[in-house]
Amino acid sequence: MRDHRADSFSGAKIKGLRELKRIISSLKSRRKKIVFTNGCFDLLHYGHTKYLEDAKRKGDILVVGLNSDDSVRRIKGQDRPILGEKDRLRIIAALESVDYVILFDQDTPLEIIKTLKPDVLIKGSDWNIGKIAGADFVLSHGGKVATVKLEPGRSTTNLIKTIAKRFRKTD
Repeated sequence: MRDHRADSFSGAKIKGLRELKRIISSLKSRRKKIVFTNGCFDLLHYGHTKYLEDAKRKGDILVVGLNSDDSVRRIKGQDRPILGEKDRLRIIAALESVDYVILFDQDTPLEIIKTLKPDVLIKGSDWNIGKIAGADFVLSHGGKVATVKLEPGRSTTNLIKTIAKRFRKTD
């Protein structure tokens, strides 16, 4: 895990795995319910913010795993992400609903999930619970796996298409 902390308020929420493990362990000892979710969060839009707010309601502390640029390219293609990982980290960290953000290079956040052992694992309702990375692990440790409803028509892909259509040059 690369360490991409910033010196700003939002940067205080950006953690490496070792430090985040210590923090989460301390929070759990105080009976805080830890929620984990992850994603690319490229071109932040209302669907993202609503999703993260809904995820936060499932517990006390929301940790967001953010796909690195390399990971996004492997998953979404060479034209993505639009915003680089440093900007995406800072934007997600700036959200009130988010307590901590951690960057990961793998295609899934399984290593983070196994290290942090969240009480609740969340993904969007477009995911089948059986296909969510780390679901079996979280369930085996007495945790819960849930999905939250996505906002219809809100997606980064749709946003990119709208921008491209509106700003297409005509010769």
